Amino acid sequence: MMMPNFFSESSRSGGTVSANPVCPLFGLCGGCQYQDLNYQEECRRKSDALEELLKNALDLERLPLSPLVPSPREYDYRCRLDMKLLKTRAGDIFMGFSPAGKNRVVEAVACPIALTAISDFLPELKKQAVSRLPAGYRNANLVVKSGDDGRVFWGGIGRRSLKMNESDYLWTRVRGRKIYFSLDTFFQANLSILPAVMARIIDLGILGPDVIFFDLYGGVGLFGVALHDLVKEVVLVEENVYATQCAAYNAAVSRCGCFRIITERVENVVLSQAAGADARRQVAIVDPPRQGLNYHVAAALAREKAFRHLMYLSCHMDSLARDLKIFLSHQWIINTIIPFDFFPKTRHLETLVLLSSC
Repeated sequence: MMMPNFFSESSRSGGTVSANPVCPLFGLCGGCQYQDLNYQEECRRKSDALEELLKNALDLERLPLSPLVPSPREYDYRCRLDMKLLKTRAGDIFMGFSPAGKNRVVEAVACPIALTAISDFLPELKKQAVSRLPAGYRNANLVVKSGDDGRVFWGGIGRRSLKMNESDYLWTRVRGRKIYFSLDTFFQANLSILPAVMARIIDLGILGPDVIFFDLYGGVGLFGVALHDLVKEVVLVEENVYATQCAAYNAAVSRCGCFRIITERVENVVLSQAAGADARRQVAIVDPPRQGLNYHVAAALAREKAFRHLMYLSCHMDSLARDLKIFLSHQWIINTIIPFDFFPKTRHLETLVLLSSC
């Protein structure tokens, strides 16, 4: 069957906000919501939704909301896909996406928002997955990733199937450094927008040669490694041991000098590590999971004010608003709010908020 050209420009008629969806599964798989809009309109709606939510949630005279930073790519950007493999009682095998709230699989042989290397690999992924599927298995959750060099790796069938050797680590280049990640570690899905994020963080003017930079929920060290040359010391806190192993690899490859890695839950460590130090020299970034900060972590961070500045990077507007209210209740100041479109064609939005304790 001839496949459509997923990566051609969406057709648009002058001045209209509509666009022709490029994916035949649009509206079925549940992954995308905005393929029928042109990109300018998509960004406007996301920014408006964020502004409305935060204005309603936060009691501020002025909301310091910056213009949304668009993704360099509308399509061909996701470095990770999660695929469902389902074997029916009749022996038929399907691979694709699971629509929200529905116990079925929408068969997919390509995905326009995934990196081209991943999209092109999907038919081969199904062949390989079927060949490895044990006789008794009825379903499997597959993880497939790629990086800047176009290599594709996948796992999800069998124990330790996501484990990778250091020599096979995937990577992307940020601020001239290769940042490595693996199948079994979290990494930002849109590689193309990361340079813009780092540039905006630097433009905030809060880093410097006297700063101790805390990278909380630090994962493989994306922020700590990419920005280490701009600060005196980096302290990365991450509970996932596979992520901290990769972070140590990244720090070694990039020859990071003063770079401490603590494999522990943020709530168990960060304040004791910061206690007694000069808060005026300490800056932190928190990049928590979708559900946001643990309440006790947010309350402790807000109450203790161990950091001069704190950057909160969130992929979920509701949890962001909830946590910001905690900081505001302890007299923190919201200096700026910068939305980034990490997830074009979907309803999701990444937001960076700079808070000050003084």
